[in-house]
Amino acid sequence: MTLTLQSSASFINFKETKGVKTPDEFLGMVSFAQAKPSCRLVAKSSMQEAQLSHERIMEVKEIEKREKLHELTANHSNRSTRVPVFVMLPLDTMTMGGNLNRPRAMNASLMALKSSGAEGVMVDAWWGLVEKDGPLKYNWEGYAELVKMCQEHGLKLQVVMSFHQCGGNVGDSCSIPLPPWVLEEISKNPDLVYTDRSGRRNPEYLSLGCDMLPVLKGRTPIQAYTDYMRSFRERFNDYLGNVIVEIQVGMGPCGELRYPAYPESNGTWRFPGIGEFQCYDKYMGASLAAVAKAAGKDDWGQGGPHDSGKYNQFPEDTGFFQRDGTWNSEYGQFFLEWYSGKLLEHGDRILAAGESIYQGTGAKLSGKVAGIHWHYNTRSHAAELTSGYYNTRHRDGYLPIARMLAKHGVVLNFTCMEMRDGEQPQSANCSPEGLVRQVKTAARTAKVELAGENALERYDGGAFSQVLATSMSDSGNGLSAFTFLRMNKRLFEPENWRNLVQFVKSMSEGGRNASLPECDSSRTDLYVRFIKESRSKKATEVAVV
Repeated sequence: MTLTLQSSASFINFKETKGVKTPDEFLGMVSFAQAKPSCRLVAKSSMQEAQLSHERIMEVKEIEKREKLHELTANHSNRSTRVPVFVMLPLDTMTMGGNLNRPRAMNASLMALKSSGAEGVMVDAWWGLVEKDGPLKYNWEGYAELVKMCQEHGLKLQVVMSFHQCGGNVGDSCSIPLPPWVLEEISKNPDLVYTDRSGRRNPEYLSLGCDMLPVLKGRTPIQAYTDYMRSFRERFNDYLGNVIVEIQVGMGPCGELRYPAYPESNGTWRFPGIGEFQCYDKYMGASLAAVAKAAGKDDWGQGGPHDSGKYNQFPEDTGFFQRDGTWNSEYGQFFLEWYSGKLLEHGDRILAAGESIYQGTGAKLSGKVAGIHWHYNTRSHAAELTSGYYNTRHRDGYLPIARMLAKHGVVLNFTCMEMRDGEQPQSANCSPEGLVRQVKTAARTAKVELAGENALERYDGGAFSQVLATSMSDSGNGLSAFTFLRMNKRLFEPENWRNLVQFVKSMSEGGRNASLPECDSSRTDLYVRFIKESRSKKATEVAVV
């Protein structure tokens, strides 16, 4: 019996799987070839040893120093808190017809994940697939097959109520639009989706401006989301709390509570652009005008800031976001409070519905917040502001979000847990580590559980080690769970698989006994095409803090 990797890049595929019933039997079948370490310097001769530069020797010593420091830190932590690890399933786990995609391959992959010690898996329950055939017509059959399969393997399941489209963002490998009947309504009324200043419509997610309006064949978007979640509860009530342990409620693009300020589709945005405000559909416009009029500032209600720049500019290129820009003026504060406040209201509405439906089922509720780490070290935090997070040098934008989640007993799920400041381009003023620290503090202050994800696909020990460091805490703000992005054929490559198994083991031991290499053996482009571009042209450093 041989093990092959399917060309679809998602699953393990057995040529023959009959008779395989347990993870132990699975492990007995799998025999990975020994892979040579890719993170060591190997001196082939005394001459080559002599040719090693002083800089390279110092670099090796610095790596060894960091490894020792990491080991000391891990040993210092005596906490016994176990951090369960889940693995995200492929985006195309379900076919467009609503069936489980390649069930035999999925079964073998789940068996492998169980053998690794993983707690379970996460899957998107796509609105565009389940309610595809018409309003209130739900097809959960493919998900029912997956739930039973997870139960058979002793794996837990996190299910995302994915009210957004798949396609057009980082890592999207397939296209799943919103339900056809929703797209039909959008074609009749384009203002149902987010719109930027130039009039570009974004079909990823319905505008929160129409949350409470009966624009979906007599139902409001909030009612449609509520009916969808209620249907899921009714269909899987017997599994909630035992197999299905978490419901992540989607609240925006990529399932995250944010505006689609940095859309990658058609090259609209590139890292590390500041993005653009998404408040130009007629419903958002009417809201802004009404709030401005109530404040006695009618002229402030005529649209977003006129000097906030374009998607791919830097803060210092704009009048609004520059160091002493109008973001910190009376007008800027008025606009940003309204813009971020509308997002908080949106999240509050959806989570209130989720809480009323799943309360008492035994399943946790979670909500996802994006890790927007570029331009974090500038005063205005431009990329966060356009996304709806009113976080600046003078204001904490994450504490209000954490408190809103805490109000409904919802876990705060945060991304970019694998990133380090030193991996980022200096010109972008990034600080994923500083951002994670801030969010951890907000979660602790609001008394809300914090869980994590990696933002980009990483399989190297350096990324895993960073997550381990983040998960540890002696002050009560460590991670309650971590979801790894994602399961595909690269995960099952020998070195990557060994890294995952060691990572899961270390997380199960509270972050202790980690022995992962520090370098990025995956050769991943860490900042989404930026590295490829910067290889041929050195980025100019801008944005003085």
